[in-house]
Amino acid sequence: MYSVCAVVTHSYKIGVDGGGTKTELILVDAAGTIVARHTASGCNPSQCGPENSPQILQTGLTALLDTAPVPGLRPPVSSLHLYMAGSPAFWTEFAATLTGYGRVVAAADSIPVLELATAGSPGLVLHAGTGSFVAARAPDGTVHYAGGLGWKIGDPGSGFDLGRRGIARALLELQGWAAPSGLGAALQTHTGLADYAANSQFFYNNPTANVVMAAFAPQVVALAGPDCAPAQTILTTALAELVGQARLVTTRLFGDATVPCGVSGALLNTALAVATLKDLVADHRWPVTLNFITTPPIEGVRRLLAKL
Repeated sequence: MYSVCAVVTHSYKIGVDGGGTKTELILVDAAGTIVARHTASGCNPSQCGPENSPQILQTGLTALLDTAPVPGLRPPVSSLHLYMAGSPAFWTEFAATLTGYGRVVAAADSIPVLELATAGSPGLVLHAGTGSFVAARAPDGTVHYAGGLGWKIGDPGSGFDLGRRGIARALLELQGWAAPSGLGAALQTHTGLADYAANSQFFYNNPTANVVMAAFAPQVVALAGPDCAPAQTILTTALAELVGQARLVTTRLFGDATVPCGVSGALLNTALAVATLKDLVADHRWPVTLNFITTPPIEGVRRLLAKL
């Protein structure tokens, strides 16, 4: 049990991992221990809207502090680090409006994932969640970011990408132009809609279509294999594009040197995705050592806060 004196005389730090699917917040004490945490809905402004993102974060911060060590007594906060998906300019501008949190820093959501992958050393990480990106730390310590273009434009290997590709094939099956592979039936179950017309109308008109699209990705991955060649092709093609993006980064930053490469995100850590990535590394003679990371990004946030 924490004493009131301990809370008052020691400052705390807040870390936030704000993604498209969820927003995780932690309160960390001087020893680097998480003493409170809160999870809210996703706050990427490109998905939930720039008018809603700040409110989601503000509500989450309030809820986090309400679960602090001593109920009813707000602990002193010396710093707040926001690692956020979406426009960096949007979050930098918003961070400047926050008061009462000490030093407020806004950075990309790639930074905690890169911390998990390299712990501050040179190397890179591939991450795929709702979106995808490649982040790298060069030998001179500078951090570089590739991809993360958003669901409307790119992000190969992401939930949006795999879901979109799977839905495209599924709709052709529902039209009757592609042989049934399991994707068409899976889409009908996923949306609860019976035919091509209803599904097509949903994805073009429903405001939640992008979220539903990304949520279809796990089913595409689950179907990928010998019994569903189209899903397997979708997974291989998407990951090949992500690896191609990462190879460009490694060539430019590291030349021919072999470097550690973290692989983060539930989609990339499924058995078939792991095997596919290993095959792609071998086929392309890509000089990296793969390190498959199952630790959630919020742990990367905690480690970054502990370094302050």
